[in-house]
Amino acid sequence: MIKLAINGAAGRMGQRLIDLASQDKSFQLVAAVDASDHPAIGQDAGIIAGAGELNLPITADYPQCEAVIDFSTVAGALKAIKFCHAHRVPLVMATTGLEVAEEQLLRDASSEIPIVWAPSMSMAVNLTMKLTEIAGAALKAHASGVDVEIIERHHRFKADAPSGTALKFGNIAAAAMGISNHRHGRSGMVGARPHDEIGYHAVRTGDNPGEHTIVFGMLGETIELRVAASNRDCYASGALAAAHFVVQQPPGIYDMYDVLNLR
Repeated sequence: MIKLAINGAAGRMGQRLIDLASQDKSFQLVAAVDASDHPAIGQDAGIIAGAGELNLPITADYPQCEAVIDFSTVAGALKAIKFCHAHRVPLVMATTGLEVAEEQLLRDASSEIPIVWAPSMSMAVNLTMKLTEIAGAALKAHASGVDVEIIERHHRFKADAPSGTALKFGNIAAAAMGISNHRHGRSGMVGARPHDEIGYHAVRTGDNPGEHTIVFGMLGETIELRVAASNRDCYASGALAAAHFVVQQPPGIYDMYDVLNLR
């Protein structure tokens, strides 16, 4: 049984992690962590998550644990990275929108602890990333005639744009096809679209938990790879699978390809 701490426990993803982990006998929830000024501090994490009373108050501090899953904010992620590094605790980092400094802290910590770091914990998203890589490699010889566009939709509360997952899709396609330029949206008289470019378009609407479409547009035909979540459980389930994986690994940085054996 893995002694698990959830950082960002009062958030939308944190609540789903609390609910699902509390039902999984392979985990012992030992900490539900959030920002010290969050109004949920002191409340029972299970009640907040709709899982029933768990006798697990939401706190700002970590007790002794064997793994941390971080689904929080940039500030919360920084706190989780520092705690895990200092106490040699394996980390699953699912927070997106990290700054360069936080990313470097992750890389520094990975010399001493194992870290699963991925922009999306969804199995379907990561399988679609693999398909994007395959399609990009197959179209590389014709890259000058292929337009790559990435459209992502998320809920109105999402702070970063484009999503970390959309940027990952773009980097995969760029690497596979030898494309070097990335454009975020278009406006005005921008002229004909250059081929050496990947376009990103971020839509924010309602309570959409996440949807990505990767378009390979050619003259006379189009390939679209679309992956969409109907709720947040796919991300929570993937993060829990990553926690099972990370506690068995030596120090280093891993991603969901490693967790799902997609290499």
